[in-house]
Amino acid sequence: MKYVPKGGPDGGDGGDGGSVVFEADEGLNTLLDFRGRTLFSAKDGEPGGQRHCHGKSGADLVLRVPPGTLVIDDDTGDTLADIAPGDRVTLLRGGRGGLGNDHFKTSINQAPRRAEPGEPGEAKRLRLELKLIADVGLVGLPNAGKSTLLSAWTRAEAKVGAYPFTTLSPQLGIAELDPARRIVISDIPGLIAGASEGVGLGHEFLRHIERTRVILHLVDAIPSDGADPAENYRVIRHELFAYSPELAAKPEIVALNKVDLLTDEDRERIMTDFRHAIAPDGVTGIIALSGATGIGQRETMEALWTALGDQAKPTPAWKSMRDED
Repeated sequence: MKYVPKGGPDGGDGGDGGSVVFEADEGLNTLLDFRGRTLFSAKDGEPGGQRHCHGKSGADLVLRVPPGTLVIDDDTGDTLADIAPGDRVTLLRGGRGGLGNDHFKTSINQAPRRAEPGEPGEAKRLRLELKLIADVGLVGLPNAGKSTLLSAWTRAEAKVGAYPFTTLSPQLGIAELDPARRIVISDIPGLIAGASEGVGLGHEFLRHIERTRVILHLVDAIPSDGADPAENYRVIRHELFAYSPELAAKPEIVALNKVDLLTDEDRERIMTDFRHAIAPDGVTGIIALSGATGIGQRETMEALWTALGDQAKPTPAWKSMRDED
């Protein structure tokens, strides 16, 4: 090549490979975008070119995930990142580009024949787990009325129907008491006996309420199967405690739901019986609520707001209900 010592070589360095970056996206609340995909990779860097041209670096692969996502090394079980709102974390670095022969020129070796290959980027088997970040976790047995209440308070649009496990994925919504007071609520799909051991939707959704600050526990006032509301309450309390005593110790607001379907006389009787039945478990205030008609909704939201602002006060440890039978 003209004006190049010995006609060359004059190869430039190769470009670096792209990195894998995890970025919090507050518009997401599930990991459904990752279902069915098993391989993700950033772009390779381009090779160096003639006339000292440096290869273009590969583009980063940016994976957008909901805040609250845990990125876990699937081989070691180590948590590599806990993605919080606003986070942008580079977890897998791209490879280094190779060095072209132009890189090795010296005053006494104007046309080196030496080049150096690049280094591969990092590769790992990762597992993603989501723990939703919400102020309030909404729990209760299937058909307790959680989805209806969340829809009434927020713009969340969970599928609702008269059958178990209506909601198949956690739903987030923002309830607004007034322009200055907002509460982020997560509707946790219906739990059942044995959920702490993986029965039903089990661990898949129990983990979503680990980060909530307050629990709103809905209990159906008139279960269609004729069950005792107090026993239904204890089923959920037992599962929360079995899964995590720390979770069970969070402040709890208890609301007896669907009271609009009762006469005033029946409502008072059922509320009194329920209150007396669960008083030994440490529950005092119980709210009569209707997610469908609005009864008790304002009172419930105010109680939640007070509980959220009262986190500094000690919370009584909940006892296990394993041995009460």
